[in-house]
Amino acid sequence: MSFNIAVDGPAGAGKSTIAKAVARKMGLIYVDTGAMYRAMALYMVREGVDLCDSEAIIAKCREADITIRYEDGIQVVYLNGENVNPYLRTEETGHAASYVSVIPKVREKMVDLQRKLAAGSDCIMDGRDIGTCVLPNADRKIYLTASSAVRAKRRYDELTAKGEKCELEKIRADIEERDYRDMHREASPLKQADDAILVDTSHMMVEEVIDKIISLCAH
Repeated sequence: MSFNIAVDGPAGAGKSTIAKAVARKMGLIYVDTGAMYRAMALYMVREGVDLCDSEAIIAKCREADITIRYEDGIQVVYLNGENVNPYLRTEETGHAASYVSVIPKVREKMVDLQRKLAAGSDCIMDGRDIGTCVLPNADRKIYLTASSAVRAKRRYDELTAKGEKCELEKIRADIEERDYRDMHREASPLKQADDAILVDTSHMMVEEVIDKIISLCAH
């Protein structure tokens, strides 16, 4: 039987950073579900699909083949055979992903792949509905969060460090808007699973959070 850890939480909570580090330290495979949705969103943006037209997204969704492979210990997301890792973390792709990911037909396609990955390996998976929908029987469930102000500042620092120009208040407004959409969507809304452990990282350093998760997930 494989050992699975589900990590959920809102945008900018540090789920990917923490889950990757925990995976390395615990010898698990890291499955970044957000990257899979971002790949689908990237495809829609490239194809010029209206993000408010769910029928158009569903039609285009069928043309997108998204797979995950591990190469030299790094997760690589492939979109129709192309390594799209360099394009997944832009603000445009993240914004588009919050529209694409609410569509049930898109989620069905992704959830099937995610469950197959989890069934075949000891893994830690992060997203918005892992503990509630994708892996309801996960061995450990963590709900990772932080205040919108803290999450916005982290994102601002990350972008400015890359030399990108951005406005802190706009990032915070985008995060709060994304939170609302994620929490109120019809398909698998973002919420803390009943048996998930809440970890608020607002006043924690990254290493503290990593150690906390490992202590909660030791098996």
